[in-house]
Amino acid sequence: MKKAVVLMNMGGPNNLDEVEVFLKNMFNDKYIIGAPQPIRSIISFIITNLRKKEAKENYKYLGGISPIIGHTKRLVRRLSKDIDADVFYKMRYTPPFAKDVLKNLEDYEEIYAIPMYPHYSSTTTKSSIEELQKWAKKLNIKANIKTIDSYFENENYNKAIVQRIKESLGKDKSEDFELIFSAHGLTQRIINKGDPYQKHIIKNVEYAKKELARQGIKFKNIHLAYQSRLGPMEWIRPYMDDTLKQMKDKKVLIYPISFTVDNSETEFELDIEYKEIANEVGISDYRVAKAPNNSQYFIETLKELYYEKCTS
Repeated sequence: MKKAVVLMNMGGPNNLDEVEVFLKNMFNDKYIIGAPQPIRSIISFIITNLRKKEAKENYKYLGGISPIIGHTKRLVRRLSKDIDADVFYKMRYTPPFAKDVLKNLEDYEEIYAIPMYPHYSSTTTKSSIEELQKWAKKLNIKANIKTIDSYFENENYNKAIVQRIKESLGKDKSEDFELIFSAHGLTQRIINKGDPYQKHIIKNVEYAKKELARQGIKFKNIHLAYQSRLGPMEWIRPYMDDTLKQMKDKKVLIYPISFTVDNSETEFELDIEYKEIANEVGISDYRVAKAPNNSQYFIETLKELYYEKCTS
């Protein structure tokens, strides 16, 4: 039986010319902007034109390409060596899109689509799965497509989190640091409509705390905050900038709990923009841990998800 694994993520520009493509597609997603068409397209056009210049400047700091691309390709290569399936990746807002990847999977019998989002949200998991299913139907893909909603409770996944935290600490004492789990924000409106994302994040923090305790790692305090808010609407709290403003003279370690793969929100927003706030506040030591990326514990997580779900 010919089997494929497709890793699904939101994507990021492969070059500076794709910055506009990324913004346009993201803000035209009905799960991101809830307005009906054609109003949503108009909103997307306005936001894209307001943000594209600044976004391009940000990506220039990152070498003109989103970090998500290289990390994902390395993850695909490593996972390919460890499972009995061909591994691909598709992005929601930038190439390779679902329609492009599925054209290569016409003769496969099983496709297991794994979200690179460990926590379920309509804005990420649901959007990516629906797009894949839509194009599978349009292209008359006969394969049995399986997927999963979330996996934040997976033991190896939480070991991957703790491993990255330990790497960021190096030889320094965890007891000297405040640990902040930083999650991507969502509008309160989306949460009020029943999106389970915030509940999953809170539960993930608890699982990570248990793994830290199991390994004997203690921090001064452990916090949860939300980053990346945009516009005038109310977003889920506490906000990351507000949390940092309470950390004067403290040592702070940030873990990007929403992300399995590093991207512009970890390597630019957390590493650069929030670091500026940290410097203004007077945080004495500011560190950002890496996402799991292609760590062995994350590879083991994906292997477990594949063998448990795809072969069942």
